Amino acid sequence: MQIKRSIPIFRIFDEAKAREFYLDYLGFVVDWEDKPEDSPVYLQVSRGGLILHLSEHFGDCCPGSRIFVAMERGDLENYHAEISAKDYKYMKPGLEAMPWSELTFDVWDPFGNRISFNAMKD
Repeated sequence: MQIKRSIPIFRIFDEAKAREFYLDYLGFVVDWEDKPEDSPVYLQVSRGGLILHLSEHFGDCCPGSRIFVAMERGDLENYHAEISAKDYKYMKPGLEAMPWSELTFDVWDPFGNRISFNAMKD
């Protein structure tokens, strides 16, 4: 079996707040979006190899999901420094070591979804 890619879907409730978090704070870009008039938005955002679908549609997924992202240590430290330098008043994640990861930091979006960025042990 060959799997090309797995793309998580996160439930969102406010498009403006989602854009503030994912684009302005985390530095993702919008790859495409679908929003017919008077309907909820569904969009794909990405940064590097991480692709997420964000959906306002009821029933697509539940809020409060979590994904685990594996990175090289240098990339993780640089990314942490980048977002830490931003003036995002809702979050200032710290780096910590965990049994499963050399270094890790977590971010929670405004809808309770969590991304765990990890530098894996060799």
